[in-house]
Amino acid sequence: MTTALTRRSDRRISPVFVGILAVTAVTGWATWTGFAEQPGLAVFLFVTAAWIVSLCLHEYAHARTALHSGDISVGAKGYLTLNPLKYTHALLSIVLPVVFVIMGGIGLPGGAVFIERGRIRGRWRHSLISAAGPLTNVLFAVVCTAPFWLDALDGVPAHFRFALAFLALLQVTAAILNFLPVPGLDGYGVIEPWLSQSIKRQVEPFAPFGLLFVFALLWVPSINGAFFDMVDAALRGLGISDLETYCGYDLFRFWRDTNEFCTVGS
Repeated sequence: MTTALTRRSDRRISPVFVGILAVTAVTGWATWTGFAEQPGLAVFLFVTAAWIVSLCLHEYAHARTALHSGDISVGAKGYLTLNPLKYTHALLSIVLPVVFVIMGGIGLPGGAVFIERGRIRGRWRHSLISAAGPLTNVLFAVVCTAPFWLDALDGVPAHFRFALAFLALLQVTAAILNFLPVPGLDGYGVIEPWLSQSIKRQVEPFAPFGLLFVFALLWVPSINGAFFDMVDAALRGLGISDLETYCGYDLFRFWRDTNEFCTVGS
């Protein structure tokens, strides 16, 4: 077993991640109970903390899959501890995604853990390592929306329901963006092992700019509309309405004038 080749300390869950989980739990409780005087602040802290948890799990999924595929170096790098401070690009992995959520309500694909690809044999393994991260976002979205598609919303407070809806939107946008076959994103990592060496060499210089290219395209109204139509369709399939995601985002931006319906509506 490859896990036997890593030290136990390399696989111990970081206190930093435990702390983030604690913040998620406490603010989730405050959102559910209405304990906070300003519900928008509780929603903001709950969604932000839960979003960081999902980013940690995204990167952990890449690392854990790489470990079982032959790259035992991920343990020594701290990737298996779920500590966001251990990621190769903490700015890209944590800070920028949170900033984009605050600014525009978009789940920005995070940065990357550094995988030593030379240790891994087999194209399917390389593809699976790349796919593991966004698949985690898909799973997170399914879990967040379980009360909706299970029709189990009786007794769920409106603010908590709206927060879950917005959190699910972030997961869906992150999954869709990450699965795009654009250099620098996980979607390209899935297909890259199956491309010829000449194509790889031609594409490689564009990898650092792939994400910027995608967000530039999202400024085009027609592309932006098509993208969010896809997101809305996925959320509707999970039982979430446009109104619920709107109210979640509205509450999340607690520093703005909150929509009265989203404050008191159910």
